[in-house]
Amino acid sequence: MKKSFFTLLALSSVIILQAQYNTITIPEALYGTNFNLNIHESTKQIRTGNLTVTGSINNETFWGPTLIINKGEEVHMNVTNNLNESTTLHWHGMHLPAVMDGGPHQIIPAGTLWQPYWTVMNQAATLWYHPHLHETTQEQITKGVGGFIIVKDPQETALALPRTYGVDDIVLALTSRSYSTANQFDSPPTSVRVYGDYMLTNGTPNGQISLPKQYVRLRILNAEVERGYNLGFSDNRTFYIVANDGGLLNAPVAATRVKLMVGERIEIMVNLGNDTVGSSVDLKAYNSGQTLGFPGGEPNTTGQFGSLLNNIDFSVLHINVAATTTATTPITAVPSILASNTYWTAANATVTRTMTVTGGQGATPFSLDNHTFVFDYIDKTVNLNDIEKWTVTNNNIFGHSFHIHDIEFKIVARNGSATGVGTHESGWKDTFYLPRNESVTFVAKFDDFADADVTHPYMYHCHFAGHEDGGMMGQFIVTGNLGNDQNTLNTDFSLYPNPAQDKLYINLSDASTEIYYLTLTTIEGRVAMMLPQPQWQNGIDISSLSSGVYIVQMMDKKTKSVTTKKFIKK
Repeated sequence: MKKSFFTLLALSSVIILQAQYNTITIPEALYGTNFNLNIHESTKQIRTGNLTVTGSINNETFWGPTLIINKGEEVHMNVTNNLNESTTLHWHGMHLPAVMDGGPHQIIPAGTLWQPYWTVMNQAATLWYHPHLHETTQEQITKGVGGFIIVKDPQETALALPRTYGVDDIVLALTSRSYSTANQFDSPPTSVRVYGDYMLTNGTPNGQISLPKQYVRLRILNAEVERGYNLGFSDNRTFYIVANDGGLLNAPVAATRVKLMVGERIEIMVNLGNDTVGSSVDLKAYNSGQTLGFPGGEPNTTGQFGSLLNNIDFSVLHINVAATTTATTPITAVPSILASNTYWTAANATVTRTMTVTGGQGATPFSLDNHTFVFDYIDKTVNLNDIEKWTVTNNNIFGHSFHIHDIEFKIVARNGSATGVGTHESGWKDTFYLPRNESVTFVAKFDDFADADVTHPYMYHCHFAGHEDGGMMGQFIVTGNLGNDQNTLNTDFSLYPNPAQDKLYINLSDASTEIYYLTLTTIEGRVAMMLPQPQWQNGIDISSLSSGVYIVQMMDKKTKSVTTKKFIKK
């Protein structure tokens, strides 16, 4: 009887232990060149009790689908904002024209369809997309609006790497949240807290996953509002970093710990082939005892910078080892050579710039070079194809995460020394950690895209959502040869058929006019469609519009003047 009691107790303990984990959601994968993304509010049962109001895309209830695209293809995004407020959608890490970038200037009003497109020029990499509306970024990211982008190319495809999505190739968005008594997310404008109390992995608390007994690939994104992660496994096993922000490293980097700051991505391979089926291991954040200024290293548990996860080690994913896959050939080794990247060096730079983190004392917001973000102020003008060296210095007590749009760069020095650059950040980057009292120097080429239009600049900023909402952002334009005939165009146009049913065609009075932007509004002034640099020659698809009277505003590329015409949608 006593033996049965202890057996029952032991079984109960196992059941309780297993019940504390929840299987994480793997976002739906979307393939192709045309993507329909519907941003809307949803609800999710994250905690016991009330449903939590979330921000989601398509059929997900937190976060959005993973877009899987190929280098060299032209991709079209049909982004519909069905939130009750404006938003933007930024393609983080993507090399593309500024007018398609989705920064604070490409505002999508509620109820509006935005249709950017571009040719994919990035090499194989893990990128992501997220809101970037000034002063509202933290609130919308907290709700869970965002998603992964996986770029594929022939170089990566030729390697023996895990790439069966959701089986041995896993996307992991790491973040944390705090909740009100009604189970709603703490976020602006009702809360000023920057760290969550409870871990979410792909929007799942106490996340777990079953992975096959072989090498697996984890594509990890720090999707936090502000917290950093010092990642490693609970048994201190070695893993291999095969890619970071911009794609494959030239060779894998063996590690037992790696720091990942907001906006950064890494791809790691970890060997589960020596584990027993049914065993488990945790991917953990070893965040205790970090140096002063590490985001999330503060000792306090309450207040603006307080959190129950501060300055402790905690699990971010519980991994259960399952049987080896049979549908595909398991990967049993890490390739010794991954890529043959050739990087810019400091000697290649013909332009040198410096930048300093400023502000942050008392009620003064953080800024860059003592200037907070203003929509119509251009901080830097860059010449097309220039190779530039930027040094960003942080003399503040707090660390930051620095991100620049459009280009990828090579970090060439930390604190003036090449030896200070971590091997895990040896590849192409678009985001880096800038600790307190340190500097980072990077080199980049500003190629392919030039646009002197100051209404659609690129951004650089701290990726802590609260800091960028507070104005810790600058903006730059890239200028090239814009021609000398800007005042000789006739920008008039006509529309046909009118009334129109499914397609609307444009006839330009001057064939040399280039359409920079088309905006379709209702007669009452509500924005219905936004088409940056549209491919208008085969007609504009207006089938999604309701019947009524609309105004077409056409901005030409050279003069940036706006001409309007009216049409009727049948």
